[in-house]
Amino acid sequence: MPLNQIHSSSFRDPSGFLFYEDGKLLRQVNECYREDYTLLMNSGLYEKLTREKLLIRHTEIEDHKGQDGNAFRVIAPDIVSFISYPYEWSFSQLKDAALTTLKIQQTALQHGMTLKDSSAYNIQFYKGNPVFIDTLSFEKYKEGKPWEAYKQFCQHFLAPLALMSYTDIRLNQMLKLYMDGIPLDLASSLMPFKTKLSPLLLMHLHLHARSQKKYESKGAASKNVKISLSNLIALMANLTYLVRKFRLKSQGTEWGEYYTFTNYNDLSFNHKKDIIDGFLDSIQPLTVWDLGSNTGEFTRIAANRGAACVAFDIDPLAVDSNYRYCRKNGIDNILPLVIDLTNPSPSIGWDNNERIAMKNRSHPDAILALALIHHLAISNNLPFAKIAEFLSKLTKHLIIEFVPKTDSQVVKLLLSRKDIFGQYDELNFEKEFLRFFEIIGKHNIRESERVVYLMKTRDYNHI
Repeated sequence: MPLNQIHSSSFRDPSGFLFYEDGKLLRQVNECYREDYTLLMNSGLYEKLTREKLLIRHTEIEDHKGQDGNAFRVIAPDIVSFISYPYEWSFSQLKDAALTTLKIQQTALQHGMTLKDSSAYNIQFYKGNPVFIDTLSFEKYKEGKPWEAYKQFCQHFLAPLALMSYTDIRLNQMLKLYMDGIPLDLASSLMPFKTKLSPLLLMHLHLHARSQKKYESKGAASKNVKISLSNLIALMANLTYLVRKFRLKSQGTEWGEYYTFTNYNDLSFNHKKDIIDGFLDSIQPLTVWDLGSNTGEFTRIAANRGAACVAFDIDPLAVDSNYRYCRKNGIDNILPLVIDLTNPSPSIGWDNNERIAMKNRSHPDAILALALIHHLAISNNLPFAKIAEFLSKLTKHLIIEFVPKTDSQVVKLLLSRKDIFGQYDELNFEKEFLRFFEIIGKHNIRESERVVYLMKTRDYNHI
């Protein structure tokens, strides 16, 4: 964490910016935002949104002059422990983020304000809830003025949700290519014809795409549109109804029902849980990443011990199931995310530094890598040495499971490819990992050939 530096993603809004001071994250509210900030704080909007856990809370820092002499206020927002991005969210996460944005806009209108932007990047998952983090996105509502953030909402939320719902769940990955949202004409072209028979999708996506293309060289035309407050409120209700209607169609994914088809019996499964619980008890981590978490069965062991957990998996259905389970059961210290570890989220955006690579956002006290090594080594041809080196740069403690070639899941992987993995055995696994880790504990899982290790990084020097 930098000591004194403007945040790499905070430079587009003239109203203010985030900066670090002695390692603490602060937000400067510029003088030009004085009127809107004062209205936000005095109208009751801030109190209502924060009370309902829709907006991040902040504390005003008295007598702070800011970074450049242009500060009206300096505030300290509550800290989100792990920043995530829309292309890492499951369908239900993106849907909840969209509904949160619309609810905030509806509430703002009731207090004489409006959202001037509706970027999905303004939402983070904080203590289990989608919460708006950009305090400076509110401005005074002006009678007759349309919602300027409508196009952005459709590109950041409506288009990807529609594509995930009607075309393919994986298409939210397009947000990695289109950081300001999926172009509506592109989304429209990828949607099945039947969506044009839906009046709401026809209006907000297909016709919106057509009009956007028609007037893209005539920006003044859209600026002359007038819309009453009552019609604006109706628009929010209309969009909310549409977003709520989105559903995932049934799509099978490779590991969506992984635990249903493993070779574990109940004894093995419960013994594995006990081993992991014992290892966690010995190291007492405050933060844990679960790499290849599936539906979060083992992540919850760490979460039940009070650790703040991030649960990564490549399977969007498994991540969605994990997220919905956590929401339903009030588990607020697990953040499920869709991540391909062989191609994890890179640093992208302006100067390749606006959205930060997964490996550079934070580093956990411990990593769980369970039922993962065979996918990396056999499905993706990654040598043990490469895997060990990468993991050693991320964490101090590693709980990792070795899955031998005789395991049914490895046999399944090798059915469709030539076995070129002569070095894939427990002896070579230990040899390569011992270059970067010490083995602190090792247990064979009962009635299974799998082995779970507790390791400690030899020379921890994070990426």
